[in-house]
Amino acid sequence: MTERLGLHWFKAYGALRCAGKTLALVLALSGPAAANDQVTIAALGDSLTQGYGLVPEQGFVPQLQDWLTARGHRVSLINAGVSGDTTAGGLARIGWTLTADVDALIVALGGNDLLRGLPPEASRANLDGILQAAATAGVPVLLVGMEAPGNYGPEFKAAFDAMYPELATQYGALHAKSFLGPLTDAALVDPRAALASYMQADGIHPNAAGVARIVGALGPVVEQLIAAVPQS
Repeated sequence: MTERLGLHWFKAYGALRCAGKTLALVLALSGPAAANDQVTIAALGDSLTQGYGLVPEQGFVPQLQDWLTARGHRVSLINAGVSGDTTAGGLARIGWTLTADVDALIVALGGNDLLRGLPPEASRANLDGILQAAATAGVPVLLVGMEAPGNYGPEFKAAFDAMYPELATQYGALHAKSFLGPLTDAALVDPRAALASYMQADGIHPNAAGVARIVGALGPVVEQLIAAVPQS
Protein backbone atom coordinates (compact mmCIF):
# COMPACT_ATOMS: atom_id res chain seq x y z
CA MET A 1 0.00 0.00 0.00
CA THR A 2 2.81 2.42 0.89
CA GLU A 3 4.57 1.76 -2.43
CA ARG A 4 1.33 2.39 -4.35
CA LEU A 5 0.83 5.59 -2.37
CA GLY A 6 4.36 6.71 -3.22
CA LEU A 7 3.84 5.89 -6.90
CA HIS A 8 0.56 7.83 -6.87
CA TRP A 9 2.36 10.86 -5.52
CA PHE A 10 5.02 10.64 -8.22
CA LYS A 11 2.52 10.22 -11.07
CA ALA A 12 0.26 13.06 -9.97
CA TYR A 13 3.26 15.21 -9.13
CA GLY A 14 4.37 14.91 -12.75
CA ALA A 15 0.92 15.73 -14.07
CA LEU A 16 0.87 18.93 -12.05
CA ARG A 17 4.29 20.24 -13.11
CA CYS A 18 4.20 23.91 -13.88
CA ALA A 19 6.69 26.27 -15.44
CA GLY A 20 6.70 28.88 -12.71
CA LYS A 21 10.10 30.12 -11.62
CA THR A 22 10.03 31.58 -8.14
CA LEU A 23 13.07 33.06 -6.48
CA ALA A 24 12.18 34.57 -3.09
CA LEU A 25 14.56 35.83 -0.44
CA VAL A 26 13.38 35.51 3.18
CA LEU A 27 15.44 37.32 5.81
CA ALA A 28 15.74 36.29 9.43
CA LEU A 29 15.04 38.96 12.03
CA SER A 30 17.51 37.98 14.75
CA GLY A 31 20.05 35.39 15.79
CA PRO A 32 22.22 34.18 18.65
CA ALA A 33 24.91 36.46 20.03
CA ALA A 34 27.53 33.83 19.25
CA ALA A 35 26.91 34.20 15.50
CA ASN A 36 28.36 37.46 14.19
CA ASP A 37 27.57 36.89 10.53
CA GLN A 38 24.29 36.01 8.88
CA VAL A 39 24.40 32.75 6.93
CA THR A 40 22.70 32.69 3.51
CA ILE A 41 21.45 29.32 2.28
CA ALA A 42 20.10 28.65 -1.22
CA ALA A 43 17.55 25.83 -1.49
CA LEU A 44 17.86 24.35 -5.00
CA GLY A 45 14.91 22.14 -5.89
CA ASP A 46 11.60 21.61 -7.66
CA SER A 47 7.95 22.21 -6.69
CA LEU A 48 8.49 20.60 -3.28
CA THR A 49 11.04 23.29 -2.49
CA GLN A 50 9.19 26.02 -4.37
CA GLY A 51 5.99 25.52 -2.34
CA TYR A 52 3.51 24.38 -4.98
CA GLY A 53 -0.14 25.01 -4.10
CA LEU A 54 0.60 26.87 -0.86
CA VAL A 55 0.45 30.50 0.13
CA PRO A 56 4.02 31.80 0.37
CA GLU A 57 4.37 31.65 4.14
CA GLN A 58 3.33 27.96 4.23
CA GLY A 59 5.97 26.69 1.80
CA PHE A 60 9.07 24.71 2.67
CA VAL A 61 11.52 27.62 2.57
CA PRO A 62 9.48 30.07 4.73
CA GLN A 63 8.62 27.35 7.26
CA LEU A 64 12.26 26.28 7.46
CA GLN A 65 13.26 29.93 7.83
CA ASP A 66 10.85 30.35 10.74
CA TRP A 67 12.02 27.08 12.34
CA LEU A 68 15.66 28.15 12.22
CA THR A 69 14.96 31.71 13.39
CA ALA A 70 12.95 30.39 16.34
CA ARG A 71 15.97 28.32 17.32
CA GLY A 72 18.19 31.40 17.38
CA HIS A 73 19.96 31.12 14.03
CA ARG A 74 20.85 34.28 12.15
CA VAL A 75 20.14 32.95 8.68
CA SER A 76 18.42 33.85 5.42
CA LEU A 77 17.06 31.36 2.90
CA ILE A 78 16.81 31.81 -0.85
CA ASN A 79 14.01 29.85 -2.51
CA ALA A 80 15.66 28.46 -5.65
CA GLY A 81 12.90 25.91 -6.26
CA VAL A 82 11.39 25.68 -9.74
CA SER A 83 8.29 23.55 -10.31
CA GLY A 84 8.90 20.71 -12.74
CA ASP A 85 12.66 21.01 -12.57
CA THR A 86 14.90 17.96 -13.05
CA THR A 87 18.49 17.43 -11.94
CA ALA A 88 19.49 18.71 -15.40
CA GLY A 89 17.56 21.92 -14.75
CA GLY A 90 19.27 22.29 -11.41
CA LEU A 91 22.67 21.84 -13.02
CA ALA A 92 21.80 24.48 -15.63
CA ARG A 93 20.88 26.93 -12.85
CA ILE A 94 23.67 26.21 -10.39
CA GLY A 95 26.01 28.87 -11.77
CA TRP A 96 23.67 31.78 -11.09
CA THR A 97 22.29 30.19 -7.92
CA LEU A 98 25.72 30.16 -6.28
CA THR A 99 26.12 33.91 -6.10
CA ALA A 100 28.88 35.44 -3.99
CA ASP A 101 26.58 35.90 -0.99
CA VAL A 102 25.50 32.23 -0.79
CA ASP A 103 27.22 30.45 2.13
CA ALA A 104 25.56 27.01 1.90
CA LEU A 105 23.36 24.99 -0.43
CA ILE A 106 20.44 22.59 0.02
CA VAL A 107 19.93 20.34 -3.02
CA ALA A 108 16.56 18.56 -3.27
CA LEU A 109 16.14 17.28 -6.84
CA GLY A 110 15.33 14.01 -8.56
CA GLY A 111 11.55 13.54 -8.32
CA ASN A 112 10.93 14.77 -11.86
CA ASP A 113 13.77 12.58 -13.14
CA LEU A 114 11.80 9.64 -11.77
CA LEU A 115 8.58 10.81 -13.38
CA ARG A 116 10.28 10.94 -16.75
CA GLY A 117 12.04 7.62 -16.25
CA LEU A 118 15.43 9.20 -16.85
CA PRO A 119 18.41 6.85 -16.48
CA PRO A 120 19.87 7.01 -12.97
CA GLU A 121 23.34 7.50 -14.43
CA ALA A 122 22.15 10.72 -16.09
CA SER A 123 20.63 12.00 -12.84
CA ARG A 124 23.78 11.07 -10.99
CA ALA A 125 25.96 12.96 -13.48
CA ASN A 126 23.82 16.07 -13.05
CA LEU A 127 23.95 15.91 -9.26
CA ASP A 128 27.68 15.34 -9.50
CA GLY A 129 27.99 18.55 -11.53
CA ILE A 130 25.98 20.48 -8.95
CA LEU A 131 28.11 19.20 -6.08
CA GLN A 132 31.30 19.89 -8.03
CA ALA A 133 30.20 23.49 -8.60
CA ALA A 134 29.50 23.89 -4.89
CA ALA A 135 32.87 22.35 -4.00
CA THR A 136 34.64 24.73 -6.38
CA ALA A 137 32.84 27.64 -4.74
CA GLY A 138 33.73 26.37 -1.26
CA VAL A 139 30.05 26.07 -0.31
CA PRO A 140 28.93 23.23 2.01
CA VAL A 141 25.96 21.17 0.79
CA LEU A 142 23.04 19.26 2.23
CA LEU A 143 21.95 16.69 -0.37
CA VAL A 144 18.35 15.59 0.20
CA GLY A 145 17.47 12.29 -1.43
CA MET A 146 14.42 10.84 -3.14
CA GLU A 147 13.48 7.17 -3.30
CA ALA A 148 12.41 5.40 -6.49
CA PRO A 149 9.22 3.33 -6.41
CA GLY A 150 9.62 -0.39 -7.06
CA ASN A 151 7.81 -0.40 -10.42
CA TYR A 152 11.00 0.73 -12.17
CA GLY A 153 12.64 -2.55 -11.25
CA PRO A 154 15.18 -3.46 -8.56
CA GLU A 155 18.26 -2.43 -10.55
CA PHE A 156 16.87 1.03 -11.34
CA LYS A 157 15.75 1.55 -7.74
CA ALA A 158 19.08 0.43 -6.32
CA ALA A 159 21.05 2.74 -8.62
CA PHE A 160 18.77 5.73 -8.07
CA ASP A 161 18.47 5.43 -4.30
CA ALA A 162 22.21 4.86 -3.87
CA MET A 163 23.40 7.89 -5.82
CA TYR A 164 22.51 10.32 -3.04
CA PRO A 165 24.49 8.80 -0.15
CA GLU A 166 27.34 7.87 -2.46
CA LEU A 167 27.69 11.38 -3.90
CA ALA A 168 27.36 12.89 -0.43
CA THR A 169 30.24 10.72 0.76
CA GLN A 170 32.30 11.54 -2.32
CA TYR A 171 31.97 15.29 -1.80
CA GLY A 172 31.83 15.36 1.99
CA ALA A 173 28.28 16.71 1.90
CA LEU A 174 25.58 16.24 4.48
CA HIS A 175 22.85 13.80 3.46
CA ALA A 176 19.18 13.38 4.32
CA LYS A 177 17.64 10.14 3.05
CA SER A 178 14.34 11.39 1.65
CA PHE A 179 12.53 14.72 1.37
CA LEU A 180 9.16 12.94 1.63
CA GLY A 181 10.39 10.43 4.19
CA PRO A 182 8.49 11.97 7.13
CA LEU A 183 5.24 11.60 5.16
CA THR A 184 5.88 8.08 3.87
CA ASP A 185 6.73 7.08 7.44
CA ALA A 186 3.29 8.33 8.50
CA ALA A 187 1.74 6.43 5.58
CA LEU A 188 3.24 3.19 6.86
CA VAL A 189 1.07 3.54 9.96
CA ASP A 190 -2.13 4.77 8.28
CA PRO A 191 -2.05 5.68 4.57
CA ARG A 192 -5.51 7.25 4.52
CA ALA A 193 -4.85 9.36 7.58
CA ALA A 194 -1.49 10.46 6.17
CA LEU A 195 -3.10 11.64 2.94
CA ALA A 196 -5.84 13.48 4.80
CA SER A 197 -3.53 15.06 7.36
CA TYR A 198 -0.46 15.97 5.37
CA MET A 199 -1.33 16.23 1.68
CA GLN A 200 -3.09 18.80 -0.46
CA ALA A 201 -6.28 17.87 -2.30
CA ASP A 202 -4.17 16.69 -5.27
CA GLY A 203 -2.93 13.85 -3.08
CA ILE A 204 0.74 14.44 -3.87
CA HIS A 205 2.07 17.79 -2.71
CA PRO A 206 2.29 18.32 1.05
CA ASN A 207 -0.06 20.78 2.70
CA ALA A 208 1.11 23.22 5.38
CA ALA A 209 1.01 20.51 8.07
CA GLY A 210 2.94 18.12 5.83
CA VAL A 211 5.59 20.76 5.17
CA ALA A 212 5.87 21.37 8.90
CA ARG A 213 6.50 17.65 9.42
CA ILE A 214 9.19 17.70 6.72
CA VAL A 215 10.82 20.80 8.22
CA GLY A 216 10.83 19.20 11.65
CA ALA A 217 12.77 16.25 10.26
CA LEU A 218 15.19 18.20 8.05
CA GLY A 219 15.72 21.16 10.38
CA PRO A 220 18.37 19.52 12.60
CA VAL A 221 20.37 18.53 9.52
CA VAL A 222 20.16 22.11 8.24
CA GLU A 223 21.56 23.19 11.60
CA GLN A 224 24.55 20.95 10.87
CA LEU A 225 24.84 22.65 7.49
CA ILE A 226 24.94 26.05 9.16
CA ALA A 227 27.66 24.81 11.50
CA ALA A 228 29.66 23.64 8.46
CA VAL A 229 29.85 27.17 6.99
CA PRO A 230 33.41 28.51 7.38
CA GLN A 231 33.65 31.40 9.82
CA SER A 232 34.72 34.65 8.23
